[in-house]
Amino acid sequence: MTKYVVKRVLLAILTVFIVCAITFFAMNAIPGGPFDGEKAISDEVRRVLEQRFNLDKPVWEQFFLYLNNLLHGDFGVSAKTGREIKTTIFSSFSVSAKLGGMAVLVALISGVVMGSIAALTRNKLPDRLIIFFSTLFTSLPSFVLGTLLLLVFCIKLKWVPVWSSSSHNYVLPVIALAAYPMAYITRLTKTSMLDALGQDYVRTARAKGVAQWKVIFKHTLRNALIPVITYVGPMTASILTGSLVVESIFTIGGLGSKFVECITNRDYPMIMGTTIFLATLMVTMTLITDIVYKLIDPRITLE
Repeated sequence: MTKYVVKRVLLAILTVFIVCAITFFAMNAIPGGPFDGEKAISDEVRRVLEQRFNLDKPVWEQFFLYLNNLLHGDFGVSAKTGREIKTTIFSSFSVSAKLGGMAVLVALISGVVMGSIAALTRNKLPDRLIIFFSTLFTSLPSFVLGTLLLLVFCIKLKWVPVWSSSSHNYVLPVIALAAYPMAYITRLTKTSMLDALGQDYVRTARAKGVAQWKVIFKHTLRNALIPVITYVGPMTASILTGSLVVESIFTIGGLGSKFVECITNRDYPMIMGTTIFLATLMVTMTLITDIVYKLIDPRITLE
């Protein structure tokens, strides 16, 4: 286990480095810069700003200077606001984490429950209804569903204000973010449950007269959840990093909307800091999932 964890941590560091390098050089290859906005600035001011952000140096030198600062925990400051990037990321991520955490819980609990019901009522009305809606939600991107929810419940019915920072108004964005993973978990749980129900140990338990609820919860569902658990890590990272457009639609001041804003403003330091943070989050969640997978099912070997 220790050898595997060390190997995966090194691979994660390499992955983040590659993402960092690709993002850095891609930004420098795009015409324009963070100071090419609608407000004209004098050549002297531009020169001072470029010196401050090392933009007057060759690209390769800029990259190694940035890596050196990064290794010392310095993400730099925003080229637009002058605020520390680390502070901006952590303050806005707390909002995204709250939204994403609720979406993960909704997707996981609803998906497992509906998938189990679909498996236990195979080819009956509940099963067909659940599969119909899971197929529908799988086909709808989160930003499309978010826009539809906004139009219907905020603008048409006026049940929810278009913008509000209170927790109960997170309902619509949570639904928009949770719909796809919930549908995927539903189908995954159903498939795993049907496979588990056909195993010999389930037949043996039933032949011994074990209670039906015990067969389902102790023998069937427990083993059926293993594939679901492998999806939880990537799903969590995907929800936390994929809320960019949804946060913008519902005007939630999370990391997603900040990321869209810094791309629009060509705030290169902020883009770099946010990208590295999100990449680190993704590889960390994947690593945690693999370790938990091994702990739950010792039969799995970590190669």
